[in-house]
Amino acid sequence: MSKAEWFRGVIDGRRRGPVAWATRAALWWARLPYAVAVGVRNWRYDRRPSRASRVAVPVVCVGNLTLGGTGKTVAAEYVAAHFRELGRQVVLVSRGYGGDGGPNDEAMVLEENLPDVPHLQGADRVAMANAAVEELEADVIVSDDGFQHRRLGRDLDVVLLDATRPVTREYLFPRGLLREPVGGLKRAGFVLFTRCDQVEPDSLAEQRRWLMKEFPQVPHATTWHAPTALLGPDGSEDVGGLQGQAVAVFSGIAHPPALVRTVEQLGATVAASREFPDHHPYSREDVDDLTRWAAGLPPGVTTVLTTQKDWVKLRVGELGGRKLRAVQVGLKFLEGEETFRETLRGVLGEQYTGPVE
Repeated sequence: MSKAEWFRGVIDGRRRGPVAWATRAALWWARLPYAVAVGVRNWRYDRRPSRASRVAVPVVCVGNLTLGGTGKTVAAEYVAAHFRELGRQVVLVSRGYGGDGGPNDEAMVLEENLPDVPHLQGADRVAMANAAVEELEADVIVSDDGFQHRRLGRDLDVVLLDATRPVTREYLFPRGLLREPVGGLKRAGFVLFTRCDQVEPDSLAEQRRWLMKEFPQVPHATTWHAPTALLGPDGSEDVGGLQGQAVAVFSGIAHPPALVRTVEQLGATVAASREFPDHHPYSREDVDDLTRWAAGLPPGVTTVLTTQKDWVKLRVGELGGRKLRAVQVGLKFLEGEETFRETLRGVLGEQYTGPVE
């Protein structure tokens, strides 16, 4: 079991015993100084909004309340693609966690799926946003994972809530995965519930009622991450080919169970799985280890699956005699897509005159 798996088990209560109990107690107290720091920082920006630096074009932020795992990359891709459909010059900016000085896995996925949308990564989002306007002639900027980065002013905050992990049951970091208290949703301009296909309808309805009661001014929509293709070195394949197959999966993402559930929803049986930390930089030793693992799988397992975020760092077509494929996903709406699109178009204000021919 990896450290990440053990930590998740501790904070969500699945790990039992005196060590897990003592760890949870220590983390509960450790969250207090973090809560003070977050509260002071938000108070400073709430008290004086002019602290945020504005750029000359609209900025849309796609973020969340938790430490990863809600599907921000897929949502940012949807938002950027929508603005491109409107004929706008879009530039993505992000912090670039896990990039080791170069583009991280999320940037590589976005470059692959949106080759006509530039992506700037770095610690200073304000400087990148200004560079996007001055050097790349951007007329709209999409800030990926920037809800807590308040130094860059924005015209719309799109906040993602993972329906499989209700925020009302989460604790503030490090006791839980919340980056800030749920009250931060008052800054949201739109909420997207993600992975709604992976929860019971009653649970989703309860979460929606809670949002409408506590934040009635914030519109919302329900979405799911729809598998669109299997990616390999020779192109894409139909996901329907997984029906009835026994497969193995591995991933280095914030919420690995989501991949397992997606694969099972495609009609496949997950015979084995491996987990790595989020944004894991696969080394030669990791590939050798995965190759041995894949070679030892039961004979009936002919395919190993991973996410597109993992595959862009590997770019190999097979492991241990089994073919390796990435499950590509796209954001699809159950309810509220047109309302969301209208909100995005509204950000353009007077600049919006319809799609540019």
